[in-house]
Amino acid sequence: MYQRFGKRLCDIVVSVVALPFVLLIIAVLAPFIHFEDGGPVFYNAPRVGKDGRDFTMYKLRSMRVNAPDLLMPDGSTYNGEDDPRMTRVGAFMRKTSLDEMPQFLNVLKGDMSVVGPRPDLRRETELYQGEEHRKLTVKPGVTGYAAVYGRNSLPWHSRLALDIYYIDHLSFPLDVKVFFKTFSTVLGQEGVYVEESAESQESEESR
Repeated sequence: MYQRFGKRLCDIVVSVVALPFVLLIIAVLAPFIHFEDGGPVFYNAPRVGKDGRDFTMYKLRSMRVNAPDLLMPDGSTYNGEDDPRMTRVGAFMRKTSLDEMPQFLNVLKGDMSVVGPRPDLRRETELYQGEEHRKLTVKPGVTGYAAVYGRNSLPWHSRLALDIYYIDHLSFPLDVKVFFKTFSTVLGQEGVYVEESAESQESEESR
């Protein structure tokens, strides 16, 4: 019952409550984003959602215009603290996750849920192994189990394993736990960037 009806109701309520804060954050950060390099404020990110459907995920732009796509050895997108593609305000937004706030608009549209697996690029879904394809059986989330218990510090396939764990245990109490854990994870700046040891470990495992 929760998965079919209650989760969507919670998504709408939380997104409506969050919307004024989202608009305020956009209004404050937009001038800094634009005037740093003259580029657009928003980045419309192509992602894969529930049932493998493509959708546009809204983000505040944290990278320079026409930044190249840097890849990890496992095929996932690079996300390191020394990423040369990030703008100065982008580095701040990445640490605080403020660049993700426009995704509450995706939640209102029905593309995403407040809590769920973080969405991947199409090319990343083509690298899924075994049960990892089950990630596409639920809506992606603004925050998620893997996003608060490891975030980007874990190897990509380890994060996918946590996504499958979340799907297998999806419930209202778990969503509430993840939602409130998000605040301590973001405020503590836990797991913001990929760790070199994690990158090396997954590279060895893929050989």
